[in-house]
Amino acid sequence: MKPFLLGAVCKDYIWGGNRLRGFGKVSEADRIAESWELSTHPDGESIITTGTSRGMKLGTFLKAHPETMALTGTPFDPFPVIVKLIDAHEDLSVQVHPDKTELWYVIDAEPGASVLYGFAHEITPEDYVNAIREEKLLSLMKQIPVKAGDVFLIPKGTLHSIGKGLLLAEIQQNSNITYRVYDHHRDRELHIAQALPVTNLKPVTNPPPHPTVPFSPENGDTIQILGGCRYFTSCISSITFHREAKSSFSYEHLLVLDGYANLSTEEGSLQIQKGNSVFIPAGTAYDLWGECRLLSTTTVPNGC
Repeated sequence: MKPFLLGAVCKDYIWGGNRLRGFGKVSEADRIAESWELSTHPDGESIITTGTSRGMKLGTFLKAHPETMALTGTPFDPFPVIVKLIDAHEDLSVQVHPDKTELWYVIDAEPGASVLYGFAHEITPEDYVNAIREEKLLSLMKQIPVKAGDVFLIPKGTLHSIGKGLLLAEIQQNSNITYRVYDHHRDRELHIAQALPVTNLKPVTNPPPHPTVPFSPENGDTIQILGGCRYFTSCISSITFHREAKSSFSYEHLLVLDGYANLSTEEGSLQIQKGNSVFIPAGTAYDLWGECRLLSTTTVPNGC
């Protein structure tokens, strides 16, 4: 089956900016805080925009064609991953997810940008409650300066926040449960009681980055595994001329971060450019011709 493009669902959150319009994202809202590039979640489901299934919701398509998700094992139910672009014009809330691991790839960072990543040292539940009540929570957290190309793995239960000035891609489990515990005095609901029992009160160590390695030395093409969990694996690849590839046992999702390319298969070709979101069915061999930087996400069936 031929690869196809997906239409992103844009979210207008109070902390968002407008840099995602430079990725071709369109919204009538004043801001585009997030674009959901790959999603079957009811809060923002991708729509197929090319091919014979144009106009169909991705979840509906995958139920009709489960073989496009995985060639071996049981097809995913529900689909395991959401891929987003996030533009933080202002600091996001300090939050925790009870059932979701996510990975951040920093596309761009303004000078002085940082993230909050768990606690600087182990604290007690009483310390946690008192810090929230006395508005001293930020002083207990690990603040990490950020630059373009940095990668962060956020295990479920890790208290965290994306700082202002960051543009990043987020790959996450298919969940949209967020508990806010501090929101910079914005008039939004907090979820302190829900967050307390699911927050990891010990420091979390971000895994060291994987090296960038050549996969086509004659062209200077490179690939870097970003990391992941049993629900997803993601990598960044830079292509300067030509790449042959295959989405073997799993689907593959490509998000074009820069540049352009011609993606061709036995069934035809697809022109892709910065901001495009591409779903490649499992088992599809394809060629890429062009000059681009791609975020690729796959899932290993049955978590193996």
